Amino acid sequence: MAPRPLNGGVYVPTVAFFTGPEEEVDVPVVEKHAVFLAKAGVAGIVVQGSNGEAVHLDRAERKLIASATRKALDEAGFNQLPVIVGVGAQSTRETIQFCKDAAEAGADYVIALPPSYYKAQNTTESVRGYFRDVADASPLPVLIYNFPAAANGVDLTSDDIIALAEHPNIVGVKLTCANTGKLARIAAGVKDSFRTFGGSSDFTLQTMIAGGHGVIAGLANVIPRASVLVYDLYVQGKIEEAQKIQAIVARADWTAIKGGFPAVKAALQEFYGYGGLPRRPVPPADVATTVAGFAEGWELEKQLAAKANNA
Repeated sequence: MAPRPLNGGVYVPTVAFFTGPEEEVDVPVVEKHAVFLAKAGVAGIVVQGSNGEAVHLDRAERKLIASATRKALDEAGFNQLPVIVGVGAQSTRETIQFCKDAAEAGADYVIALPPSYYKAQNTTESVRGYFRDVADASPLPVLIYNFPAAANGVDLTSDDIIALAEHPNIVGVKLTCANTGKLARIAAGVKDSFRTFGGSSDFTLQTMIAGGHGVIAGLANVIPRASVLVYDLYVQGKIEEAQKIQAIVARADWTAIKGGFPAVKAALQEFYGYGGLPRRPVPPADVATTVAGFAEGWELEKQLAAKANNA
């Protein structure tokens, strides 16, 4: 079966949810959150990303979260939304295994960071070879994930990504490096079917203007409607309005960027009543600081939700 299409829009790398001190995967909350995001108008869901504590999950838990997400979306009538699964590992062999697991879980695409533990031994050809070997063996189409802060400083160039985009099973990239010049070069240098995504909500508008297709943005866990609105206003040609909303979203995203996924989870807990704590040993975010940083964006989100509910 062909994967669901990667349409333009806002994709959400979901956080992982755990039960109290036992730290077991909280499947009902995984499912609840996926449906909540779908109802808010997001274009798709990403699991096992940096926000999703992939490095804290074992292989069975990864498959469980991916399959629970797909099942929840289908049962709620959002069977058209694609699910993308993070599969990055330090060896080609393990990454390929995660790709196969993602396919078995019902996912549509996989996304992988470059290997980085042995950064000193990396060469341009070894890194490109990693993605090509994974793409050759993966039963699902592959997206490249460029996030130097989460990959020991490994930062793929636009030359790397444009070269890799020639592979028929490499279909997109997420640029959390926030280099919009790189994004513009990639968007202009690849085939039309290749998807170029920004990596956070604070440069959604910049991504679109540079020729990208949307963003994969952790902030959208908390304020999905506001995040989507920036994209929608741009598509409608309402650039000045998009700029105003982008500024609000960017200010909220600064709190998420500084606090990382613990801040996202703290905001979810405060605003929606679920979110919980990171798996140990990662400490929780400061709730008061997080809530204050999200306050402006949260007010906008509440207004948009009320408007949607009254429509």
